[in-house]
Amino acid sequence: MKIAVIGAGYVGLVSGACLADFGHEVRCIDRDLHRVEGLRAGRMPIYEPGLAELTARNVAEGRLSFEHDLAVGMKDAEVIFIAVGTPSRPEDGHADLTFVYEVTREIAQNLDGYAVIVTKSTVPVGTSDEVERLVRSLRPEAAFSVASNPEFLREGAAIGDFKIPDRIVVGVEDDRAREVMAAVYRPLFLNQAPLLFTDRRTSELTKYAANAFLATKITFINEIADICEKTGANVQDVARGMGLDKRIGPKFLHAGPGFGGSCFPKDVRALIKTGQDYDVPSRIVEAVADVNERRKRRMGRRIIAACGGEIRDRVIAVLGLTFKPRTDDMRDAPSIAIIQTLRDAGGRVHAFDPAGMEQARDVLGDVTYFQDPYQAVAGADAVAIVTEWESLRALDLKKIHGLMRTPVLVDLRNIYVPDEAKAAGFTYIAVGRGDLEA
Repeated sequence: MKIAVIGAGYVGLVSGACLADFGHEVRCIDRDLHRVEGLRAGRMPIYEPGLAELTARNVAEGRLSFEHDLAVGMKDAEVIFIAVGTPSRPEDGHADLTFVYEVTREIAQNLDGYAVIVTKSTVPVGTSDEVERLVRSLRPEAAFSVASNPEFLREGAAIGDFKIPDRIVVGVEDDRAREVMAAVYRPLFLNQAPLLFTDRRTSELTKYAANAFLATKITFINEIADICEKTGANVQDVARGMGLDKRIGPKFLHAGPGFGGSCFPKDVRALIKTGQDYDVPSRIVEAVADVNERRKRRMGRRIIAACGGEIRDRVIAVLGLTFKPRTDDMRDAPSIAIIQTLRDAGGRVHAFDPAGMEQARDVLGDVTYFQDPYQAVAGADAVAIVTEWESLRALDLKKIHGLMRTPVLVDLRNIYVPDEAKAAGFTYIAVGRGDLEA
């Protein structure tokens, strides 16, 4: 099939490369000429394991190309995916659909023959209906369908998620669109990928409901961790005991500094706004958003408390800046609020991250960056682990102890064994372990 993907960002680029790997002819379109030229030269605009190799292979085999001109990119396309950004509007938290509707107008102007227009971007309930209304108002004679096909990609594992998905949700309103979308994903049928067809509004809401539920699990276990610290319980054992219940499951039950990233924060805010718009307030989701934001700065105060309550002119080494491992994404990362709290208290921050420092420079203020974790901790009064990168899981604690001014280790991801940290000479502070309360 001939497929156009509008937007060569995280979702669009991963989706386009994977669809090309299925054997489809895919053109990724982006209005950023610099990005398009970079992709044509083999430069990736994002960090995602395996994406550069996947892209290069499909470009070399002629199935994947990149275009700046939308009219050229969507010519003869049977399916047109909209994969542009839908960030939160700062004034009210609603998803900003400016780019979606701008692209929709351009698609309408260039439609030539039947195509299925697919909203792959995360959009509020009713957006696909509005896309259809807009195209019909501009091109009443055009033959087309509109479908919803939300992405469920985890940063750092996106290629695997696309190729071996838990489910593929497709919202359609007519049989022809259903047949076309089934053909798009037919290469996955040998893997028995569950293809769930719904109406468009159900498909759109499924994405928000899934992300809000996962965010709720994270926030719940973080509150349980707080109770553990006051009662002497161990949150890791509590989470293990909960997760062995098949009705609950073990995933997203890891206590830490709160959730961040490109999806959970904005999708939670958008779902709250949708509930308000329809006069059905989402009290649980509202609490999740509030608790999570408060937690990030609270973790900053935990680091300060571990230093005796005063860090003015003292050096705090922060290891791990991105919102999760295996990505360079800094959007809504807990490290942002944590570092701001440390700087507000007069602390000097030394930072290291395996992939996110270039992105971090755009969002963090007065921070000194190092290319190695051992350089970052040299002379520090405390070290805080904020992101659980694999390379930070097996640091030489004795070496770090010897480099630091004061051996204080604040492990906000619980990746070290307390006895081992203590044996290395550290004052060790974790999350949700009652016997290690700061």
